[in-house]
Amino acid sequence: KAVDILLEKKKEGKKVRVIGDYDIDGVNSLYILLNALKRIGIEVDGEIPHRIKDGYGINESLIQSAFDDGIDTILTCDNGIAAIKQIEYAKELGMTVVITDHHEIFYTGEGEDRMSTLPNADAIVNPKQEDCSYPFKNLCGAGVAFKLAQVLYERTGIEEEIWDFLEYVALATIGDIMDLLDENRILVKEGLKRLKKTKNLGIAALMEVTKVDPSRLSAYHIGFVLGPCLNAGGRLDTAKRAVDLLMSKNKVEAENLAGELKALNDSRKEMTKKGTEEAISLIETSDFKEDKVYVVYLPDCHESLAGIIAGRVREQYHKPVFVLTNAEEGVKGSGRSIETYHMFDELVKAQDLLEKFGGHPMAAGLSMKKENVETFRKTVNDNTDLTEDDFISKIWIDSPMPFHYINEEFIKELELLEPFGKANQKPVFAESGVKVVGSKIVGANENVLKLLLMDKDDFQIEGIYFGDAKGFYEFLQNKSNISILYYPSINEFRGVVSLQVVIQGYC
Repeated sequence: KAVDILLEKKKEGKKVRVIGDYDIDGVNSLYILLNALKRIGIEVDGEIPHRIKDGYGINESLIQSAFDDGIDTILTCDNGIAAIKQIEYAKELGMTVVITDHHEIFYTGEGEDRMSTLPNADAIVNPKQEDCSYPFKNLCGAGVAFKLAQVLYERTGIEEEIWDFLEYVALATIGDIMDLLDENRILVKEGLKRLKKTKNLGIAALMEVTKVDPSRLSAYHIGFVLGPCLNAGGRLDTAKRAVDLLMSKNKVEAENLAGELKALNDSRKEMTKKGTEEAISLIETSDFKEDKVYVVYLPDCHESLAGIIAGRVREQYHKPVFVLTNAEEGVKGSGRSIETYHMFDELVKAQDLLEKFGGHPMAAGLSMKKENVETFRKTVNDNTDLTEDDFISKIWIDSPMPFHYINEEFIKELELLEPFGKANQKPVFAESGVKVVGSKIVGANENVLKLLLMDKDDFQIEGIYFGDAKGFYEFLQNKSNISILYYPSINEFRGVVSLQVVIQGYC
């Protein structure tokens, strides 16, 4: 239905505006739809909300601006499913609206009384709709945009060109922390192959400035190096920088934009560190430390960092966390959850206290009046049935394994399980009775510990640990042997190839 509408607009010569979101998923969704619509001859432009000025998703201001610019049709990506009032406003202006989104459907009531509420759009493409028969429900926003483009290309006879978008779907799927299972796994696997030899000047420049070797690119590099840079513009400045980077046709321009995004991300890291320290200090000295759900109010925190800080606090305490901060109108914030706490469903229960909210089981965004913060804290804690067992961080060990099992052939077989990420983690192996023959701290920041290890069968192998190297080194003093969690890998250094274990935990 959405494709029918878009092809009709092409025939009528009507203008279409794509409205995305300010994160890595929204940016890549916008890139896919802009280029797909241009390719088939639709007159199209794009817009991304400003995080602070506009907030998440489409709003009346963006709709009015589109109407004033003579836009006939709004096409959303990675947003729109919760914008019921905003879409109604667009319809009152006589505009056509097509929504592509992957977020949870807004609903009211519980149990048998539960009813979903959809915007009054001309077409909605979202696999989470109750009547949607699409077999895989966990696509990211760019994945949904890709599906729309796929049908558009099939209908116009250029279906083979659709695969050019796979690298952008991979960036968004990993960057938006989607489960790397089922169709997502294939989209990412094939997208990574294309990213390694990308023709996109912006992505190539970003890999260069962040010192990522394209030939060794993995999901890790997208999740922890490239992705944060693409997100940094939307957090501290404007996401249009990231869009401009992806759209860049000039090498010098691409290099400049990549440098700017990396610099923004470096600033973001420092601000996040300070905000996390403040949040933990507040919890430790508060009267809500024993709460099952943390609601942390940091009035001076940059609102774009609330979600990252919530994630760091969750890692510290293994509890659901909402971080709230002052915004232009009231209080805004983000939440990060644990597996046993469905964050979106819990917000639905507290919706009377909220101005706006949306999200997933594991993450959410919300806004409220300042006077509702304490009531919100009490409400989410009163509503939850979490137990103390839910707050125990669990480590799943796939298999105990002595070091002498490790060889190049085995490691290459493990690589067939890639890409690794959410819901498809690297296998975790364990060995006890490990003797540390030698150890030394290395790296400019002294955050790497190199070790020589020997198992119970006197088999020696190199080990490496990333993190609190000093803490690990001190732990080793006066220990005759230790137990470790590890993942086997191949280390290549100056042409010399050797086996090593990457230590993920120890006791």
